[in-house]
Amino acid sequence: MPNEHPAPIILASASPRRRQLLSEAGYAFTVVPPNVDESAFSTEGIGAAAYARKLALAKAKNVAERYPDSVVIGADTVVDSQGEIIGKAVDAKDAERITRKLFSAPHKVITGLAIIRLCDNTEVVTSVSTTVYPRLLTARQIAEHIEGGSWRDKAGAYAIQETGDEFVERIEGSLTNVMGLPMELLESLLAGL
Repeated sequence: MPNEHPAPIILASASPRRRQLLSEAGYAFTVVPPNVDESAFSTEGIGAAAYARKLALAKAKNVAERYPDSVVIGADTVVDSQGEIIGKAVDAKDAERITRKLFSAPHKVITGLAIIRLCDNTEVVTSVSTTVYPRLLTARQIAEHIEGGSWRDKAGAYAIQETGDEFVERIEGSLTNVMGLPMELLESLLAGL
């Protein structure tokens, strides 16, 4: 059943996972990747949730400036591991370091969510946190994960929809949040616009 919305919806993200989640929920939308340099945003002195919200808002605003009558959705997912903000791995060595760290203790996956429509000054910025309880991985599992390359372009160097039960014992919170777009919250926010 399609999710109808009176204004055109734009997803300000190049993420195939976010596109898939929005599509599976039945929304008609257009994808316009933002032109935002994430490396320009410092993690110094800012909490993980605030950092994710800041990036999500920057992405949504970047696209909304070109499409003022559309509802623009921006999102950014980070991992908080004992106070350290972990984004995407820069290379295989970094992915291995991140994987070893994250799969030794529970961590939080936080998605910042921004919804903007400039023509009527709509701006909603929030975030969702899900706690992930990992399985302890063997050295072989870590090596296979790094060699397989599925860590590329993913916050925390893994994707729960791909690794699932092998990596994760259980979660507390939204599964779609861990995948990159907290659909339960997003659907309620869109319904209120």
